[in-house]
Amino acid sequence: MRIRKKKWAEPELAVCDFFVKNPEEHAGKWNETFNNGLPIYLEIGCGKGGFAGQFAVKNPDKNIIAVDIKIDMLGVGRRNIVEIFKNEGKTDADITNLLLVNYNVEQIDKIITKDDKIKGMFINFCNPWPRPKHNKRRLTFPKKLEMYKNFLDENAEIRFKTDDDALFADSLEYFEQSGYEIIYKTYDLHNSDVTDNIETEHEKMFSAEGIKIRRDGYESQSGYFRRTVVCVCNFRKRL
Repeated sequence: MRIRKKKWAEPELAVCDFFVKNPEEHAGKWNETFNNGLPIYLEIGCGKGGFAGQFAVKNPDKNIIAVDIKIDMLGVGRRNIVEIFKNEGKTDADITNLLLVNYNVEQIDKIITKDDKIKGMFINFCNPWPRPKHNKRRLTFPKKLEMYKNFLDENAEIRFKTDDDALFADSLEYFEQSGYEIIYKTYDLHNSDVTDNIETEHEKMFSAEGIKIRRDGYESQSGYFRRTVVCVCNFRKRL
């Protein structure tokens, strides 16, 4: 997702209590960082923060780390998250179960480790990188799926949503090639039996245009990972 330069983004994030300034220092210690004993979930490529904000306010019994490579995007995300909490009658001080992180997802294993025991992971509308020579940049590419296994806890679930048919089809193969088991799949999320979906900004826009969303889901359990996709799917990892 492209975004114009926001001169105010870095200054606002610099004084934001839920923005992590040196994420590598927290590797393997995110439970200590949150300091509330709640399970940790992860969203990579969080964009404008709408999903993470809604997840946090709707699930006060869960933590979420929202990661994006673009600092300007996170600046917009901070404002959106504050607004989401405000709409629920809450203040900035109530945002204790969400952390924003500016980092390259290609190297996510440098800031998230097996000691962090991630209970669930979300990949929402990532860049489809349609050209074959760029496929390896996809967040669902096999090399990355192998990397995620290093920090996903047992019974963890990956939920993957996209509006891109080619990416969805290829990702189904990627997950299977990487030893994941599909536990749920739909090619039309909003007309499915899924009841806990949280809409992203992109999702609302696509739905308004009549574009079907696909979803996968993957979960890990005793050495197995499941995954979920808009197209939507869920997966489970095998040892």
